[in-house]
Amino acid sequence: MKFTIYGSGCAKCKQLTANAEDAANAQGLEYEVEKVTDTNAIIDAGIMRTPALAIDGEIVVEGKVINANDIQQLLA
Repeated sequence: MKFTIYGSGCAKCKQLTANAEDAANAQGLEYEVEKVTDTNAIIDAGIMRTPALAIDGEIVVEGKVINANDIQQLLA
C-alpha cells in the first residue's frame, strides 16, 4: 500500500501523514509514504487544496486533515 501526501510540508501535512501511518499500523498493513511538495506536481495531480492524501494513487482526502479512524474506514 502506498500513501501519497500532497502539501508544502506544513504541520497539517505532517499530521495527515502521522494519521495515515497510525491507521495502517492499527490494521497491521505494510505501507510506504511518498511526500509531494512540488507545487506543479500537486497541480498536475488535480489537487486544488492541501493537504491531500492519496491511497494507491486514488485521491481520498483533499483540503483537510482526517483522523486515523477515518483513514482506517477508507482502507477497509
